Amino acid sequence: MVERLYDAVVDQARTPAFYADLGVTDQLESRFDLLVLHLHLVIRRLSASDEPRGAALAQGLFDAFFHDMDRTLRAIGVGDMSVGKKVKDMVRAYYGRCAAYEEALTGKADLADAIARNIYAGDDSAPHAPALAAYVRRAQQAVDTMALEVLMSGGVTFPAVEDVR
Repeated sequence: MVERLYDAVVDQARTPAFYADLGVTDQLESRFDLLVLHLHLVIRRLSASDEPRGAALAQGLFDAFFHDMDRTLRAIGVGDMSVGKKVKDMVRAYYGRCAAYEEALTGKADLADAIARNIYAGDDSAPHAPALAAYVRRAQQAVDTMALEVLMSGGVTFPAVEDVR
């Protein structure tokens, strides 16, 4: 079930409309950032559950993500001696981005600003950041209202990216 849920999150983060319509650059860092954003929405929902199964699945998703990052780094030719350091850097980046998104999702910061800093690499004029923020709000609502049993079975449904244009 962890693999199925992780694959669904990855598929959503790779939706072509993010890149073609919302101006996200199709590069490794931007793909990482979109994946972190979607993972955060699912992990925060699972972690908010009173059921231990939710927390266990959240941890499983986190582990699957970093296992995938390790595998990806090796596949693109990062040497064994450097993989550990790069994964540590990715963990730091993950937590930093999640903190920024959580502040914004709870109303303590502006979501479009957090998206501009992270997804659009600090481009203050990121013209698509408000549209992506609107998508994220809809995705948050969809994930937050999803039955835990659906997530536990490895399913997650995100809103269509194309609807934010």
